[in-house]
Amino acid sequence: MTMLPSQTPGSGAAGPESGGLKTGGPEAGGSRTGGPASDRPATETPTTGGPRPTDPGPTGPAGPAGPTTGTRTTTGGSASGTVGDGVGVPPVAGAGRPGGDGGESGAVSRRFLARAALGTAVLSIAGSLLGLVRDQSLARLFGAGSDTDAFLVAWAVPEIAATLLIEDGLAIALIPAFSMALARRARGAPGDPVRDLVRATLPRLCLAFAAVTALVAAGAPYLVRALAPGLPDPRLAVDCTRLTALSLLAFGLAGYCSAALRAHRRFFAPAAIYVAYNTGIVATMFLLGGEWGVRSAAVGVAVGGCLMVAVQLPSLWRQLTSRTPAPAPEPAATGPAAEEGTVRLALIAAVLLFALCRQSQVLVERFLASSLPAGSISHLNYAQKVAQIPMTLSLMVCTVTFPVVARALADGDTRRARARVERDLVLASCVVLAGMCAVIACAPQMIELLFQRGAFTAADTAATANVMRVYALGLLGQTLVGALVRCYFSTGRPSWYPLGVMAAGIAATSLIGAATVSRWGVAGIAAANAFGITVTAVLLLTGLRTARHGDTAGVSIGVREVLGRLSRPVLASVLAVAAGAFAASRFESPVAALAAGCPAVAAVFAPLALSVPVTRRSVSASALRSVRTVTRRLTHGRTR
Repeated sequence: MTMLPSQTPGSGAAGPESGGLKTGGPEAGGSRTGGPASDRPATETPTTGGPRPTDPGPTGPAGPAGPTTGTRTTTGGSASGTVGDGVGVPPVAGAGRPGGDGGESGAVSRRFLARAALGTAVLSIAGSLLGLVRDQSLARLFGAGSDTDAFLVAWAVPEIAATLLIEDGLAIALIPAFSMALARRARGAPGDPVRDLVRATLPRLCLAFAAVTALVAAGAPYLVRALAPGLPDPRLAVDCTRLTALSLLAFGLAGYCSAALRAHRRFFAPAAIYVAYNTGIVATMFLLGGEWGVRSAAVGVAVGGCLMVAVQLPSLWRQLTSRTPAPAPEPAATGPAAEEGTVRLALIAAVLLFALCRQSQVLVERFLASSLPAGSISHLNYAQKVAQIPMTLSLMVCTVTFPVVARALADGDTRRARARVERDLVLASCVVLAGMCAVIACAPQMIELLFQRGAFTAADTAATANVMRVYALGLLGQTLVGALVRCYFSTGRPSWYPLGVMAAGIAATSLIGAATVSRWGVAGIAAANAFGITVTAVLLLTGLRTARHGDTAGVSIGVREVLGRLSRPVLASVLAVAAGAFAASRFESPVAALAAGCPAVAAVFAPLALSVPVTRRSVSASALRSVRTVTRRLTHGRTR
C-alpha cells in the first residue's frame, strides 16, 4: 500500500495545532511539537487570531517581522502536517508567501491537500475493494434469496448508523467544534480547549450511543415489521437486527474519533476504518458462515465496528496527550458564550435529522421492495453498492477539505472558504460523472465479473445490472448533496433548511416509487431514488444562491459560475456513455469488455470535460491544478 506524508500546509490549508514563526528546534526535523502560545519558545511570534485587513489573501504574510534564518511561517498551521500519524514533513521554501487565489493555490497548500487527498484515496479505494470482496462473499455464500434479504433488512440499522455517526452526521457537527477549539488553542487560550471539548461531549455521547443500542436490540421485532412488512419469515431478520445493533456504540465512537482526527489534519486512521470494518465482516462470515449461516454476517458487522475504533484510538490518544495545557483556567462564560452548549445541541440535532432523513431513502426502497419477489432487495443492494463507488471517491476531496473550510470560517476568512467550496464542487462533480459514465456503459460486465459465481446466477446479474444503470443517473445528485450540505453546517451553527429540502426529496422518492413499483419493479424504485436526490441537490444549490457573505448559516457561493463550469462535463458524459457502451459491446468476455469500455469512456470524457477556457480566477482551472498536483505525487509515495 502506498502512503504519502503530507506537506506542512500554508494558511490555505491551515493546520489546527499552532501558529507563528517557528525557529529551528526539533520541528525542523519533522517532529510534531507545536503547542499553545504559552508553550512556545521565547523566539516564537504568535500570528493567529483571525484574518488581518492588510493581508493580500489568506496566504499573505504570517505576521510581524521576525528572524529570517532557519525559520518558517504558518498561520495557525500544524507544526508538521501529516497524512499519516506522526509522519513529519520538513519545511518548504516559500511557505507563507503571498500568492494564489483564495488562499488555497499556494504551493504548500496544494501539496498538503493533494497528499492528504491521495492518502485518503488509497485507503478509501482499499476499503471499497474490500467492500466488494464483502459483497462477493455474501453473494457466494448465501446467494440472493430470502436469507440474504433478511440480513439486508437488518443491515439497514448499521447503514443508517454509519451515515449518522461516521459520515454525514457527527462529522459535520463535530469538525467545526474541534476546529474552533483548535483555533482558540492556537491563539493561546488558557487551559486546553480541545481536551475541555472532549470532556464535555464524549461521556454524554457514549451514554446516548449505549442507550440507542439497547433500544434497537429490544425493539428489533417491531423495527423489522416496520422496515419490511412483506418478509415471509421475519424471525431471521430480527436475529440479525439484534446482532447488528451491537455495532451502534462502536460506530458512534468511531465517528467521534474520525471527526477529532480530521480536525487535527490526521487523515490516515480515519481513512482506514472501512478497511478494518470490511475485513472484520469478511473474516467472520468465512469463520462462522458454515455454522451460523447469514447470521455470521451480522456478527461480522459488530466485529468490524469494534475494529473501526481500534485503528483510530492510538492516533487520537497521541493528539490529546501530546500537549501541556496552559495552567490558568478560563473564566466562566457569560452572555452569548454561555449559550454555546445549547447552540451545539441544536446543531447536532439539525445534522443528525438531516442525515437520518437522507438515509431513509434506503428504508423507502426496502419497504417497497419487500413486496416484490425474493431477491429484489438483494438486487437493489448489490447495484447500489457498486454504483456508489464513484460517489465515494468524488467526496474524498470534500472529506479532506471540510476541516479547511471550517477552520477558515473559525478564523473569519469567508473568502478562502468560498473559493475552496467552489473548487470542490467542480472537481467532485467531474470525478463522479466520469465514474457514472463507466457504470452505465459497462454495468452488465461489472456485475458479471464481480458477483456471478456460486449462488449468484446469470439472471441475478441481468437484474442487478439493469437496476445499477438506473441508480447511476442519481450519482451527480448524491455527490452534490454530500458536498453542498457541508456549506450549511461549516460555521458550527444550526440550519434547518437542508432538513426541509431533504424531506422534499424523500417525499418525491416515496411517491414516485409507490407509483412505479408495481409496473417497473426494482427499476422503478431506483428511478425514484435518482429523481428524489436530484431534487434535493437542486434545492440545496438554490439555497446557496440566496445566501449572503454575512449569513452565518453557511457559505455563499457563485451558483451561476459553478453551474456554467459543470455544463460541459455533463454534456461530455452523454458522449462518453455512448462510446463506452459501444466499445464494451464488441467483446463477450467481461474482462475484455471492461478493458475496452472504461478507456473509451475516459478518452471521450476527459478532453471534453476538462477543455474549459482557463482564467486566473477560474474554478475549473483550480480543479485542474488539484488533479495535476495529485497525479504528480503518485510516483513519490512511501511504502508503509
